[in-house]
Amino acid sequence: MLTAFTSTADTTDLRSAIWIDLRDPTEAEIQAVTEATGLRVPTQDEVSEIEASSRLVLRENVLYLSMPLIAVEGGPRVVSAGFVLSPERLITVRFAAGQVFDTYASRLQAGDAPHESGAHVLIGLLGAIVDRRADAMERIHADFDQISRRVFALAGAARAGRKIEDRILRRTLGELGRIGDLISHIRESLLGAARLLPFIEANTTDWLSAELRTQLTTLREDIVSLSDFDTHLSDKLQFLLDATLGFINIAQNDVMKVMTIASVVGIPPVLVAGVYGMNFKNIHEYDWSWGYQFGWAMIILTTLIPLGIFFWRKWI
Repeated sequence: MLTAFTSTADTTDLRSAIWIDLRDPTEAEIQAVTEATGLRVPTQDEVSEIEASSRLVLRENVLYLSMPLIAVEGGPRVVSAGFVLSPERLITVRFAAGQVFDTYASRLQAGDAPHESGAHVLIGLLGAIVDRRADAMERIHADFDQISRRVFALAGAARAGRKIEDRILRRTLGELGRIGDLISHIRESLLGAARLLPFIEANTTDWLSAELRTQLTTLREDIVSLSDFDTHLSDKLQFLLDATLGFINIAQNDVMKVMTIASVVGIPPVLVAGVYGMNFKNIHEYDWSWGYQFGWAMIILTTLIPLGIFFWRKWI
């Protein structure tokens, strides 16, 4: 799909467009953009390169840039987007739907975003991407607060029951894994944006306005602060993961303790029952009038004595 914008509105004239947005472009669309602008549109393999030398390229005063973004369809995943910035226009190429691009395009159509040049659009897009990552990190922070209260409520006096606690811990592990995956995607996207900004600033000295340079500096400061907050979220994630695994270990230890106590308590009565279950004629208790009741009393007594010892030592 191809969408073009001029400094006033969207248009079908590619030669006068300051922003051409390509999403899953066809060969015909790529050829049309190349013929109208004289700029080469990068392929999906080229924008997916991870080397800095491949993501940041300067050719004949034209910047060929790429960075990882986050696609949410079918679950969060990293997709790469390419940017071709010249003094006249900006070309973006992406191979997945991106809400940031669609939202920013709507803002351009409504006149709510600066669009005097391709550089204005690119810096505005980067700012929108950084803002969206900040919003995602704020939601993650709120999710961590809920998970923290839920996990540590299991240590309270009011127990929810073993099955319910197991279900809570299992669900919590799944949520932490999903959030950890999202945090890694956000970190990768912020790192890509952080690499773009100084490269843009260093290679546009001849035609980038002072106003846009100030915005670039502000964006770099925002990314630094978000990187610090990302470190805090990663530490919180590890803490909650350790706490959840700790409660799982405690639950497993409780099960093993119950099984150990049951086996220890069961040994003496089984021994008594085994002794009186032998068929030797010289077992005197066989001739007692109350021999059967005596045997039961011994079994019950040998069961209660170990239990009493465990309670006395506060092992259970």
